[in-house]
Amino acid sequence: MKPLPVFLAVAFVLSWVVALPLWLAGGLASPLARPLALLMMFTPAIGVLAAWLVSRTPPRQWARETGLTLGERKGRTGLLVLAAWLGVPLLVLAAVAISAGLGLITLDLDEMSLFREQLRATGVPVPENLAPVAVTQVVVAALAGPLLNVLPSLGEEWGWRGYLAPLLAERRGVLSGLALSGVVWGLWHAPLTLLGYNYPMLGSWAAVYFVGFCVLAGVLLGWLRLRSGSVWPAVVAHGSLNAVGPAVFLLGDVASPPDLVLAGPSGLVGWVLLAACAAVLLKKLPVRSTPAV
Repeated sequence: MKPLPVFLAVAFVLSWVVALPLWLAGGLASPLARPLALLMMFTPAIGVLAAWLVSRTPPRQWARETGLTLGERKGRTGLLVLAAWLGVPLLVLAAVAISAGLGLITLDLDEMSLFREQLRATGVPVPENLAPVAVTQVVVAALAGPLLNVLPSLGEEWGWRGYLAPLLAERRGVLSGLALSGVVWGLWHAPLTLLGYNYPMLGSWAAVYFVGFCVLAGVLLGWLRLRSGSVWPAVVAHGSLNAVGPAVFLLGDVASPPDLVLAGPSGLVGWVLLAACAAVLLKKLPVRSTPAV
């Protein structure tokens, strides 16, 4: 057996196995939705381990080839980790600000009514003044999010950027390979996105729409991987995005909730920002199809 088909088969089959309880009862409204979505993030890493078993590659060599080391230039990798740590929150805030400027998000900075409604729905006591809570939550997400999310983010990134992206970049060229790995990454989310995950207003069409976001985000994450020769900058970026991305809900108006198809980091506004960042980075700081390991 060849490693790549084994990796894909294990990652995709296990993702459906993990998400199956949501399809049998409750969908995304199930109390199991969050823990199962978290568990599903580890299935690509299991796929990498399965690919390693059939490849018979020495463990240290496999770790280097899949980006678990810091690459040949550890200083560069450290700078890219820092850039991802600080840059993703700025990108998210820029997406929110632009969305608000275009009228795609109605901000409610006084009452934070959308955030207030979310807290009430979970049964959490809601303080009269939510501003300090929201600010604290955003700051903690920006500073600690990558650390808090490091294991599940590694579970995904070791598969998609550690193993798959450089392999496809070597075979098909940098841009085509990274874009194709993003398509695969997006399709892997289907057990959740077919239920409306991320874009509830689209229903099952969310599975198609989310692929577009994954392609653009995948190119940017893939650039971090190839530029550093390490998966860790992409792990930090992914963890930060998952932590800070929901910030759009802290600032919105419950009377006019944001259309996530258009607004925020995963909407069309975010797509444009991701595409612009990826274009600049690939132009100004080009990468090799094979990462330095």
